Amino acid sequence: MSVNDPIGDMLTRIRNACMARHTTVDIPASKMKLAIANILKHEGFIRDFSYVEGKPASTISITLKYMPDRRPAITGLRRVSKPGLRIYTKRSEIPRVRGGLGLSILSTPKGVLAGHEAWQQQVGGEVLCYVW
Repeated sequence: MSVNDPIGDMLTRIRNACMARHTTVDIPASKMKLAIANILKHEGFIRDFSYVEGKPASTISITLKYMPDRRPAITGLRRVSKPGLRIYTKRSEIPRVRGGLGLSILSTPKGVLAGHEAWQQQVGGEVLCYVW
């Protein structure tokens, strides 16, 4: 299966798994996806993730996080910069998601960073997605 937007595919798999109340979701691995999963774990949106080395292809196994009443910790995911239309931002214009309750993920010259980390390090970049 050929996917034109691997990051969009990752976000869609996570969104679908949350709606179906799955505990884990497997995603084809890449360095960018590992960096995004690391940010999601660090910010508390997912419980854990692991890199599973495979013979034909490696995967990332993400363990989703739920509240005690079975509500998912991730209520929304939105892809911002797409292959057909890239969206870039300056440090001074890094978007705040849901008034600071959400998270923007950026690809910067210093690596993939959360919006508040990019602001602290004074770098802008490509806005990959919003998570809330």
